[in-house]
Amino acid sequence: MIQAVRDGIRAWLAAALALGLPPALAQPAAYGERPEVKAFIQDMVQRHGFVEAELAYLFSRVQRADQVIEAIERPAEKIRSWNFYRATFLDERRVADGAAFWRNHRALLARAERIYGVPAEIIVAIIGVETFYGRHTGSWRVVDALSTLAFDYPARAGFFRAELESYLLFAREGNIDVFATRGSYAGAMGLPQFMPSSARRYAVDFDRDGKVDLRRSPADAIGSVANYLKQHGWRKSNPILLPARVSGDAWRALGGGFEPKVPLAKWREAGVELIPPAAELESLPAVLVELGGGDVPSDFRLGFRNFYVITRYNRNAMYAGAVNDLAQALRARAPRALKPPAKAQSEGK
Repeated sequence: MIQAVRDGIRAWLAAALALGLPPALAQPAAYGERPEVKAFIQDMVQRHGFVEAELAYLFSRVQRADQVIEAIERPAEKIRSWNFYRATFLDERRVADGAAFWRNHRALLARAERIYGVPAEIIVAIIGVETFYGRHTGSWRVVDALSTLAFDYPARAGFFRAELESYLLFAREGNIDVFATRGSYAGAMGLPQFMPSSARRYAVDFDRDGKVDLRRSPADAIGSVANYLKQHGWRKSNPILLPARVSGDAWRALGGGFEPKVPLAKWREAGVELIPPAAELESLPAVLVELGGGDVPSDFRLGFRNFYVITRYNRNAMYAGAVNDLAQALRARAPRALKPPAKAQSEGK
């Protein structure tokens, strides 16, 4: 990153001189002049050894993105009912393309499942929900999105300043051009839409080419999703979400949230039953998940440990429900998805 910034400084000075402008007039107005940004720069210099002048120039080029703030205040999960949200990710094209993605990368997915214990259909489903298997990875410059939210979105400024810090470190560590990386309005990157802090902690070089590339390497995306879930406590062969029938009101006293804390037997005593019953799960803790919205009855499910793990990826019950249901649809197509492609053997080595 440092070299990219230096090259940018030289290009900017050359352009200014060519136009006959003093550098002070050629420099665009930007975040670099704001006191809170200067304080952020000083912190990066003192704690991480960045060069002050280079960061000052970088932030002189950063652009505020008002549409980023508008987008983050109306996420899809807040404005859609469960039925509408689910239908978005369970349409025929997404299922068919997911089966094709599985088929094309079957050896990589098998290797990831073997190493991390996460089923192939879950990995594919997360990539499918996040970016439609890499079609929609975002068009915002990540540095613009994160800076806008870090310095102009007080509600979550602390979170996004930490992500901006992680992004600058991630770029430096990977020798990445800060201004070339594009992602979501929240600064998420690549096929799996990792935030910068997650990319630094959980992304893996699964294709073994010496670098992590979540945007252009399906292998790295697959391995990184599986590693993320494993590191957050994924339990092999355990359930995620199972249908439930609810009667009475006693279940309301057992609480909600995402983390399973109440044994299945106690849920049953409170009027919540699995459909169909599963005696082998009686001792497992679960949480009751109500997926609703709109004018239709709620869809009740019992969520187990792996449901909680998926909500660590995106802290929303509808998101976890969509991943679970898309994974089931993909598994139903597994016989077709697993027909070996021509290059599968070399891909998985």
